[in-house]
Amino acid sequence: MDKMTGYCGYRCYLCAARSPDPAIRQKLVDGWKKFFGHQHYTAENVFCAGCKNEGKVADQQCKARPCAQEKGVNSCVECDEFPCDKMKHLMASKEGMFLFCLPRTTHLTREEYELCMRQFVSMPELIKELVRSGKLPPWIEEAL
Repeated sequence: MDKMTGYCGYRCYLCAARSPDPAIRQKLVDGWKKFFGHQHYTAENVFCAGCKNEGKVADQQCKARPCAQEKGVNSCVECDEFPCDKMKHLMASKEGMFLFCLPRTTHLTREEYELCMRQFVSMPELIKELVRSGKLPPWIEEAL
């Protein structure tokens, strides 16, 4: 898997939806049902090439991806409207994910976190991009 980051800052390269192994994708789907309540994913329809690649993407309802593609930006932070309603709900930290999913994360295993949640940690990537673009001062990235 290549080291790609989604337009929204998600770490696509960590996502099990990109795995060629249907058993891994099934574990992902099972975890998403358990922690997020997602009912429409299957091991077959969750396969994802990553939002910056050609091919299938898992989240067909994502509004950030088509917007970023239309605007020709590499990251949502490059947009003058950032953060907009299309992607605000995609901004996440590891700590936020644990709290958002309470009480379902009370018994979260490391494997479940690695398969189902770690790719959604977008805040560090977004902050790095904001620093690189000059929209935030460099010391902020160092403070993380």
